[in-house]
Amino acid sequence: MKLFDDTEVAFALKSDSQLERAYYLFKMIQNQPLVKIGSAVTNFALKAHLPIEGLIRSTVFDHFCGGVTEDDCLPIIENMYTNGNVHSVLDYSVEGKDEEASFNEALQKILKIIDFCAEKKSIPFAVFKPTGFGRFALYQKVSEGKELTEKEEIEWIQVIKRFHKVAQVALEKDVPLLIDAEESWMQDAADELIEDLMEMYNTKKAIVFNTLQMYRHDRIHYLQALHTKAKARGFHIGMKVVRGAYMEKERKRAQEMGYRDPICKDKQETDENFNAAIKYMMDNSHMALFAGTHNEESSYLLMDLAKEYQLRNNDRRLWFGQLFGMSDNISYNLAKEGYNVAKYLPFGPVRDVMPYLIRRAEENTSVAGQTSRELNLLQTERERRKLK
Repeated sequence: MKLFDDTEVAFALKSDSQLERAYYLFKMIQNQPLVKIGSAVTNFALKAHLPIEGLIRSTVFDHFCGGVTEDDCLPIIENMYTNGNVHSVLDYSVEGKDEEASFNEALQKILKIIDFCAEKKSIPFAVFKPTGFGRFALYQKVSEGKELTEKEEIEWIQVIKRFHKVAQVALEKDVPLLIDAEESWMQDAADELIEDLMEMYNTKKAIVFNTLQMYRHDRIHYLQALHTKAKARGFHIGMKVVRGAYMEKERKRAQEMGYRDPICKDKQETDENFNAAIKYMMDNSHMALFAGTHNEESSYLLMDLAKEYQLRNNDRRLWFGQLFGMSDNISYNLAKEGYNVAKYLPFGPVRDVMPYLIRRAEENTSVAGQTSRELNLLQTERERRKLK
């Protein structure tokens, strides 16, 4: 039996009722029209303030999220760590807020999470999204090299200050900081900001991590150029490497606006791109890699590369990451082998986390084979446990 086929290890932490809920949830997600209708109905119901939060909470929310607050997440975090040797990354998944007050609130939230991380071995990373600290349109304007108004200049300075504040505290508390990637047309501004942080805070090791979305065909060149810069300026590179989360939106915008599609032509090219990035990083000792992947072949490849480069399984420069509620067969089997594994554990008010959850469901329907693989594994475990 191949490592990732072991469902007994994969679902050891799930009760029979949790296993059944997961099975029926993925059965629903497999139905693309149902997901589209369900997403539209859910959005409408939330906007109209219909009382559906309880239903969402007991189904999709509880499967993919840790809770409403950090404290809600603690029993799940401790259970995964104590019984499965799997760490957690607390991900405050509230999206689309555009006021200064909410950016300052997000900053305080991340600082609190860094404190959490410093106290608990089970939470090794803090994470935030650039648009948690500033307006999307502002990043876009900076990325496009347009001149900012006086008011926007002041606003952008505040964004820079928030980034430096979290990086500074992360360095003081020795807590690595993952910064998510977003849409390509705002990413240049975020990249430049994060490079400045790396140069300032990654002098001894990687504290600040950027994110590479490898469904973009230009990201391997970006990594190589950054490596040249890092060698010249003497800083370490930290990277979370993922396939990507905004494919349909990226393609649609490129088509509408008549520029070259930034996305690889097909899944195979994306897979090759992802594998090229992790090979490149493993080949360089001044880099730390957080491989965010639900792809079994890439995970096996990374295990082979770790052996080839004689890295201990638990070397802190190498982490595997998956989303909570998905790919437990990868997470728990890797952790059993002694690798560093972390689950992204989203939390936040049900209403505010819904855009994240809807994207999760839609992505699952569009990734070939992902949902059917989850279903097959859940069915195998149901049969092993002799559940009807």
